Amino acid sequence: MTGRLMLLDTASLYFRAYFGVPDSVRAPDGTPVNAVRGLLDFIDRLVKDHRPDKLVACMDADWRPQWRVDLIPSYKAHRVAEEHEGAPDAEEVPDTLSPQVPVIEEVLDALGVARVGVAGYEADDVIGTFTARADGPVDIVTGDRDLYQLVDDARDIRVLYPLKGVGTLQLTDEAWLREKYGVDGRGYADLALLRGDPSDGLPGVPGVGEKTAAKLLAEFGDLAGIVAAVDDPKAKLTPTQRKRLTEAAPYLAVAPKVVRVAGDVPLPEVDTALPHTPRDPAALDALAARWGLGSSLQRLLTTLEA
Repeated sequence: MTGRLMLLDTASLYFRAYFGVPDSVRAPDGTPVNAVRGLLDFIDRLVKDHRPDKLVACMDADWRPQWRVDLIPSYKAHRVAEEHEGAPDAEEVPDTLSPQVPVIEEVLDALGVARVGVAGYEADDVIGTFTARADGPVDIVTGDRDLYQLVDDARDIRVLYPLKGVGTLQLTDEAWLREKYGVDGRGYADLALLRGDPSDGLPGVPGVGEKTAAKLLAEFGDLAGIVAAVDDPKAKLTPTQRKRLTEAAPYLAVAPKVVRVAGDVPLPEVDTALPHTPRDPAALDALAARWGLGSSLQRLLTTLEA
C-alpha cells in the first residue's frame, strides 16, 4: 500500500530542539536532556499534524564525506573540531548536546522508528535516496534549505521547513520556490552552487548573488546552459559576468556533485511503517526512567497508538 512517507533530517531537528528547549530540562542525575525531549515533542507534533504512514529518522553517518571534500576542500571545513585519519572528522557540537545523541538513537530504536545512516554519506543523501525511490507522497522535515532541491509537485514531494519549533512550518512547494527564488526544485541546486553558501564552505561564483543567479537560470535554463553561454559570443552575458564565470570554471565543474544530494545511497532494508506500539517496551521503560523522558515520551506514545 502506498502511503505518505515522512523523512526527518534528524540532526537538523535535534539541533533546533537543543537551542529551543532550555538546558534546565534534565535527567534525574542532572544530565541535560533538552535535545532528547525536544525532539520527541517535535515528532509528536509532526505525526499529529501531518499523519504520515511511514517515518524515517535520517542520520549523518558522515557529516563531511571525504568524496565531497576531495572536490571542494573548503566544504564544511570551518565546522571541523577534530581531524581523524581514515575516519570522519569530528564536528563542532555543543558540549552538552553530544552526549544526548546516543540517547536519541536508543530511544528511536526502542520506539521502532526506522533510523538510517549510511557510511560515507550525509543525512541529506539518505533523504535524497528515499525520495528517489518513493512510490507515494513525501514530506521532508528539515531546517536545511539545501533540500529544497528535492521539491517536486508532480510527485507530491515537499519540504516542511520549521519556522518556530515544528508547530509553524513553511510548506515548501514549487509555487513557493518560484515566488521566493525564481526557480523550481530542480533549479534550486544550481542557484545554490552559483550563489555559494558560507555556512557550508561553498565559495560560489564571486559577484553572483541570489538575484543574479536566478536571472542567469531564467535566461539559460540551467547550469549547463550558463556554462555553454560563456563560450557563445552571442549569449546575453555582460563582460563582467562572462569573466567571472570563466574564472569560476574549475569550481563549476565539481560543485554540482558536491551540492546535489545523492540519489543512489545503498540503503539498508528497514521497516519504515509508523510504529503504533514500541518495538522494545522494556528498553523504552528503562530509558524513560534513566533519562526522565516523562510527559514528552508519553505524549508521543499516545499519538502513535492513536
